[in-house]
Amino acid sequence: MKTQKLLSQYGIYLVLLALVAFFSIASSVFLTPANLFNILRQVSIVGIAAVGMTFVMLTGGIDLSVGSILALVGVLCAMMMVRLGMNPWLAAVIAVGIGTVCGLINGFIICQLSIPPLIATLGMMTVWRGVAFLITNGMPVYGFPEVFTKLGQGYIWIIPIPVVVMALCFAAGWFVLNRFSFGRYVYGIGGNEEASRLSGVNVNRVKYLVYTLAGFLFGIAGVMLLSRTNSGQPKAGSSAEMDIITAVVLGGISIKGGEGKITGVIAGVLIMGVLSNGMIITNTGDYVQRVVSGLVLIAAVGFDIYSQKRRETRASVAEPRRSQGLESGKPG
Repeated sequence: MKTQKLLSQYGIYLVLLALVAFFSIASSVFLTPANLFNILRQVSIVGIAAVGMTFVMLTGGIDLSVGSILALVGVLCAMMMVRLGMNPWLAAVIAVGIGTVCGLINGFIICQLSIPPLIATLGMMTVWRGVAFLITNGMPVYGFPEVFTKLGQGYIWIIPIPVVVMALCFAAGWFVLNRFSFGRYVYGIGGNEEASRLSGVNVNRVKYLVYTLAGFLFGIAGVMLLSRTNSGQPKAGSSAEMDIITAVVLGGISIKGGEGKITGVIAGVLIMGVLSNGMIITNTGDYVQRVVSGLVLIAAVGFDIYSQKRRETRASVAEPRRSQGLESGKPG
């Protein structure tokens, strides 16, 4: 029983250590400082977006439009700088605001039109991607001021700026979930939405805030991606939703909502980065990488469902025992 509990709590970190050990043996390049910082830089975009996805999935929802929002934010920011001659930092702030509005619109569709999050965000994934292609005519936008590229390619001391931004986003996410009543509402809605509503929680308002917050973080990720690639691509972020959702589920966030810790998501993000980087430096083919990524997602979801069933079974066994204890006057 203790072993199962330990695996449940720390299994994700053991998997991370096992992957690091395996790729360290497979390649002498893997554990070099340059490669480790490269991994952190690579996962920074996924990590920032994963914080927003964590909030969404804790409420029992999902946002499949994340990759399209990354692309839309990126091309709009690029066009403001290149075609309108706007100050790069002002353009970045407006672009993040646009991502926030995208999240707010997603929340409106889900809350006011009562469309399930899966369907609503699947539809908006196509809409936002289509808008990105329409405003650019399918062509990339480039030619930014050099100062803007430092946001995604520069360093603070020896740490890449995107890694610093990712760390700040995770720290802020942890603080909100663990130190604010809003965090308790997020967990409560994911655990039992009707019970939260009956206890006086404004469920729709919380969902609005959650999807808006997610859009804000997706906007930050989109600007960081633009700065890193130095080109506004309408097809940027394709399949990003798969990596982000996989990282969040790997990190222990339940697909049904209400369970999981954001600290586990950090490990999930790192596992995705280590796995991707390790397969590249060991010359694993792109097609094999796609297969492995898909299998990792299935395994993560499967483990989540298995864990939930075990908890439900233990709860159903314990309930009659407590009832018997109460009837006999003994503590349950």
